Amino acid sequence: MEKHLSDKFYVAMKKLEPRYPNKKALILPALHQAQEEFGWLPKEALEEVAEYIGVHPAQIREVASFYTMYNLKPVGKNHLKICTNVACCLRGADELMNFAEKKLGIKCGESTSDGLFSLSEEECLGACTTAPAMMANDDYIEELDVNKLNEYIEKMKVLK
Repeated sequence: MEKHLSDKFYVAMKKLEPRYPNKKALILPALHQAQEEFGWLPKEALEEVAEYIGVHPAQIREVASFYTMYNLKPVGKNHLKICTNVACCLRGADELMNFAEKKLGIKCGESTSDGLFSLSEEECLGACTTAPAMMANDDYIEELDVNKLNEYIEKMKVLK
């Protein structure tokens, strides 16, 4: 099998192996590491993770498709995930999603043509007391409102 994952991936996995009871327990960390390399999880990366772990590729795809933290298609440099669970919806998540769609010119689940932004729903970010919440790449943004969202988007446009 042709290798798509870097040496950095394999070094990280070898370093983690002693911490886990078996290779199957490395599935989540392996998916994180692979996604860090590509920004998403292409089929070839999933297959290579499966080969490394020693399981069928379908098992890896099942895990990757279960968790919303894994991207099975390319996403923008700035991946905005707005929580749409009950607490966030009651505090304006729908308005935030509508604003983001108009501001970015895309619908939820899409990416901008320049690859700078992707927009998705997140089922729950566990921030009910500080709702509405959004995850922007690896950062949590809580007590979100339209002004805060607009400022964030504008800042990311400048930073490209």
